[in-house]
Amino acid sequence: MFRFPRWKVASIIAMSLLALLIIVPSFLSKTTFDPIRKSIPKWIPFEQVVLGLDLQGGAHILLEVDQNDVLRTLIGNTRDDVRRILREENVRSLTGGYGVQGRTIQFRVSEARDRDRILPKLRQLGAGSVNALGSINPPSIDVVVNEDGLIRMTVSDVGMTEKTRRAVEQAIEVIRKRVDALGTTEPNIQRQGVDRVLVQVPGLQDTNRLKEILGTTAKLEFRLVADPGYNPSDVDMLAQTDQPGTLPVEKQVMVQGEDLIDAQPGFDQRNSEPVVNFKFNIRGGQRFGEVTSANVGKPFAIVLDNKVISAPRILTAITGGSGQISGRFTVEQANNLAILLRAGALPAKMNIVEERTVGPGLGQDSIEAGKTAAYVAGILVFCYMLTTYGTFGMFANIALAVHIAMIFAGLILLQATLTLPGIAGIVLTIGMAVDSNVLIYERIREEFRGGRSLISALDAGFNRAFATIVDSQSTMMVAAVILYFLGSGPVRGFAVSLGLGILTTIVTAVTMTRMMIALWYRWRKPTALPI
Repeated sequence: MFRFPRWKVASIIAMSLLALLIIVPSFLSKTTFDPIRKSIPKWIPFEQVVLGLDLQGGAHILLEVDQNDVLRTLIGNTRDDVRRILREENVRSLTGGYGVQGRTIQFRVSEARDRDRILPKLRQLGAGSVNALGSINPPSIDVVVNEDGLIRMTVSDVGMTEKTRRAVEQAIEVIRKRVDALGTTEPNIQRQGVDRVLVQVPGLQDTNRLKEILGTTAKLEFRLVADPGYNPSDVDMLAQTDQPGTLPVEKQVMVQGEDLIDAQPGFDQRNSEPVVNFKFNIRGGQRFGEVTSANVGKPFAIVLDNKVISAPRILTAITGGSGQISGRFTVEQANNLAILLRAGALPAKMNIVEERTVGPGLGQDSIEAGKTAAYVAGILVFCYMLTTYGTFGMFANIALAVHIAMIFAGLILLQATLTLPGIAGIVLTIGMAVDSNVLIYERIREEFRGGRSLISALDAGFNRAFATIVDSQSTMMVAAVILYFLGSGPVRGFAVSLGLGILTTIVTAVTMTRMMIALWYRWRKPTALPI
């Protein structure tokens, strides 16, 4: 009980002082904190507590995957795959071309021999995948053949659901890159339901720019401008962003934007207009060089989301794997476009179904309410422990103060976001920490009244109450873990603060309190229990 070596005492004191030092920046104003942070190495944990949307205000946007766009992409990819299969199998009995009706692609192959060769490969396109349980999912594309050779390929509900799920997963990663590029801290980006993504950006008040960044698909393509005698079936008439009217552009995409590895805003050295400088990977650079070498003198359309943003003429072959996009941009437009291209294109169009801005005033009210609740709870607990347990109550109060400091230090080190439910979790752990001390002190009192000596009662009280404390805290930790992994948003904030509070309770309410009582006993040599 009372054998506390010096290294253990020094460790507990050092841990407590370190926690207090870590939370000091959170008491500094932003104007004071920023200059100091810039002059300190990043490996030093000199950070402030990150406040959530409900505490510092910010933007809240709910996005929904456009099912029609998902279907168009799926139909287009399937049609390209069908063309590839027919070409590989040298099928010459295709009659009437391809037709699309809703979720169905239909075409006619008149020769039975040709149909027999291609049907296994067509069915393979939508074959059911093996799920996590080891069973085979239903096919995503149903293939039906009529007696007259008409082949109908229909996207099933399973196929739409799976494609939508993958689109949401890809969209979350792309959105995260775009939001991070805005320089915001701790954005909350998560799936909601099957086809929705929730984006919360604390501290951001310019929702218009956020909507522009999130609502743009950013599908970049490089295509050739069609010659005057073009075949209408091979050409798209696309709108132009820098001038009225449309421009005939070949449907064939020469280079994909997904081959870009970097895009940075800059200025044209000739006229000082804002531009975007881009760079391809090896595959994209080779393809870009081949296309520009073979089409010197022709206009090259740069297409973003089916709109021509620029159509410069190829003056010479561009073989260095880099280029420049101009389009009468403003500085902000060039910067936004560079962000979009670096993050990559969304797999499908995202529609904004809900948006709201939480003002900093409302967040400040929440902070003040949380402070008031914490202060009132702390004062009442402090007074109760001091009145009921005297000297031991003072030890419990000191441990409680360190307990709270360690929770905030943990939040800072983890860069976790503190939300209003998180404050509620901290207030809850205050009661839990004090409850642990109450269990210990009452057990000591029972042992002392039962006839034990003071030193024996102290030792038995800590040892016998420890098992009860660990059991109750373990149960709460299981609940916190379940809340974290199954919950979202504010629920996770509550779970994080609760989990940290449980861990620090073991350190402060048991180990630290025991150390202080041991030091007090050595110093005072009492014979009576002070409670």
